[in-house]
Amino acid sequence: MNKIVTTLTLIVFALFGGGCADKTATGTKAAPTAVAQDKFQPSLDSLKQYECPDWFRDAKFGIWAHWGPQAVPMDGDWYARGIYEEGNKHYKYHLEHYGHPSEFGYKDIIPLWKAEKWNPDRLMQLYKKAGAKYFVSMGTHHDNFFLWNSKLHRWNAVNMGPHRDVVGDWQKAAKKNGLRFGVSEHLGASFTWFQSSHRADKTGPKAGVPYDGANAKFWDLYHFPAEPDDKGWYSNNPKWHEQWFAEIKELVDNYRPDLLYTDGGVAFGTNHVVGLSMIAHLYNSSAARHGGKVDVVYNCKQKSDGRWVEDLERGIMPKIEPYPWQTDTSIGDWFYNRNWKFRPLSWVVQTLVDNVSKNGNLLLNVVQRPDGSLDPEVEQMLKDMADWTAIHGEAIFGSRPWLVYGEGPVRAKGGHFKEDFKYSSKDIRFTTQGAALYAIALGWPQDGCITIRSLAKPAGQNVNNITGIRLLGSHAKLTWKQTADGLVVTLPAQKVSEYTVGLKITGSDLKPVPFEQVFEPIHADDKGSFSLRADDADLHGSRIKQETKGVHTNIGFWDKSDEWVSWKVKFDAPGKFKVSANYSACNDSEFVVELAGKRLAAKAAKTATWDEFKNVNLGQIEISQPGEQLVAVRAKDPATWKAINLRAVRLQAAP
Repeated sequence: MNKIVTTLTLIVFALFGGGCADKTATGTKAAPTAVAQDKFQPSLDSLKQYECPDWFRDAKFGIWAHWGPQAVPMDGDWYARGIYEEGNKHYKYHLEHYGHPSEFGYKDIIPLWKAEKWNPDRLMQLYKKAGAKYFVSMGTHHDNFFLWNSKLHRWNAVNMGPHRDVVGDWQKAAKKNGLRFGVSEHLGASFTWFQSSHRADKTGPKAGVPYDGANAKFWDLYHFPAEPDDKGWYSNNPKWHEQWFAEIKELVDNYRPDLLYTDGGVAFGTNHVVGLSMIAHLYNSSAARHGGKVDVVYNCKQKSDGRWVEDLERGIMPKIEPYPWQTDTSIGDWFYNRNWKFRPLSWVVQTLVDNVSKNGNLLLNVVQRPDGSLDPEVEQMLKDMADWTAIHGEAIFGSRPWLVYGEGPVRAKGGHFKEDFKYSSKDIRFTTQGAALYAIALGWPQDGCITIRSLAKPAGQNVNNITGIRLLGSHAKLTWKQTADGLVVTLPAQKVSEYTVGLKITGSDLKPVPFEQVFEPIHADDKGSFSLRADDADLHGSRIKQETKGVHTNIGFWDKSDEWVSWKVKFDAPGKFKVSANYSACNDSEFVVELAGKRLAAKAAKTATWDEFKNVNLGQIEISQPGEQLVAVRAKDPATWKAINLRAVRLQAAP
């Protein structure tokens, strides 16, 4: 056996004590993981054997119930932590409605979660009609409250709150309706995430009075105090690694989900065997049940090279990926938030189509009220989604990407937390299924015509020999023509959909014709301001490039003083704007932002590291004429230029 694999396996057995380990501070026990005869071992090399099952590649669309006790206050995501952060909006709301967290903490919110109107069978029927092929239940969020019937942890939904096996009941409903079933675990980050519960107010009448998390009686919920240097997303404490493994193994072994989602990268990092061991155990146990075939999916927010299915939170990929991937996002906040508006169906449809064209899936959180019901507008959205998928499903479910994902003026560069794009009928996405090519326009054109430049018919080239075009959802006969500039399709007067145009195209030698793409300029947000992000910039130079660190992208390798960056911006009206930039630098430097014939200079004081970014204000600028403008960032003085990393330029509308 490979020495590296053997060593890792020995480390795992040492960590978990072979048969079972000593009790941790919570009283849980760990269990052995991968053994020598198993196909998958806890190493990156071994996990490279994984192949994503066809059911996931065919599914395309899943629905997630990101739901639990934190929904009770209806104040949004991360409530359990925010109430212990003095000045946080959740802290203020909690103080006003429940009292001080030294007296009434998160442990006291949990019994208020009754889920009295929750009907998983009815909801699953709605989700299935909407087109979902798989369903994911919350297993545990960062609040360390388990939604399954756990024998290792008393803070669970069977013992408290709704007194129901939420994971189990969701699973029964999913199986009854023919949906694959998954669970999400956010436990890995819980250990450091919840440390604020051990603190106290620094000011006010309760200054110095410990929050209820400081009481050792409740450390099985809030966790024992972390070491001073243990502050990362994932803890470096081996006891918590052991606890996580035992508890998530219980979830996996008792419910045998088709999908396991981890909120973060591989739990505790790939330099630890713990998270890799869980993946290996998930794959090996699935293979044991399916005659050697691995039929499960593991999701996490880390590049996989095929070892698992990479997940992007509220983001997209910029191109077709060779391995299946997934976006997880929500129609609103992650937990119910009375102050958030729900996303329109157009956004859901466009996100789904864009993902599928790039070999991705969409996992959509359908926000539930604390009682388990859905708001009327959410139910209506699901019904409208069902109507859309009934027409367009053949272009989505079971499809595969074409040779290019699409075309259009919106430049949708990828990454986490980038999901808002103003698509139109000019933005077209492609999928294939069998001999058919599907072209889906992300809107219905006002002039009734769709032009697909990728399907042009260049003179003298034997490509794109189209024999038929059908509009999905319509029996109307279409008129169309091909030129050297594109395929032009005239649509019937009656719209099939407000959101898309789906064309089924048949023929021979269908290949994308290269053409020069012209992208839309950047538009203002709802407040009239502009965020010019690094991943939307045009780079001018041979060395300068975009680099991604975690969920953020910045412009780096900016060593040459004659290299620069730019954005094309569309101003709809005259106005004044405050200009700022977000940067990092290891030496003092100076740069300028050029706009409308003016230069605003910034002194970029060095930061502690390249990974520490700070804002610098450059002053105010006035735009007198609406229209397109080029925003450029350059070295102020090439002779004294020192490299910077640039994350964004902000043009904030000024009164």
